[in-house]
Amino acid sequence: MIRKAILNDAGDIAAIYNYYVENTVITFETSPLSVKEMLDRILTVSRTYPFLVYEASGKIAGYCYASPWKKREAYRHTVESTVYINRSAQGRGIGASLMQALIEELKGMSVHAIIACIALPNPQSTGFHGKLGFRQVSCFQEVGYKFDRWIDVGDWELIL
Repeated sequence: MIRKAILNDAGDIAAIYNYYVENTVITFETSPLSVKEMLDRILTVSRTYPFLVYEASGKIAGYCYASPWKKREAYRHTVESTVYINRSAQGRGIGASLMQALIEELKGMSVHAIIACIALPNPQSTGFHGKLGFRQVSCFQEVGYKFDRWIDVGDWELIL
């Protein structure tokens, strides 16, 4: 079931995210988030944009949300999308279901473009976004540094 995130989801969402923080270069954060920090993010995002979760058997299997891409006023119709799936729930179509629900909600909100920023190489994420209709529009070389190595970042864009 896909639904809007509620405050009680913060612990499960933080646990999903913190796996990626501690074990991957998919996110450039380097310190795990507390439940309170995740709660604050949920509240901040939810004031303006959708923050959705996929719940299965009473557990959060994944989540996604939109946030401002940049702060200047002219960018107000462009958002950045974020999606994370519990590693034990990957490969079940949860991410695609979440992103399709997010895209549908954003279509009704005067959003014109969605940007996905992807640490590279990441064939799973680039393939996933490509199947949703996103196309690569940029590649920045060696802009992140984590786990003693430089990481490239690409931007994928979907025009609604």
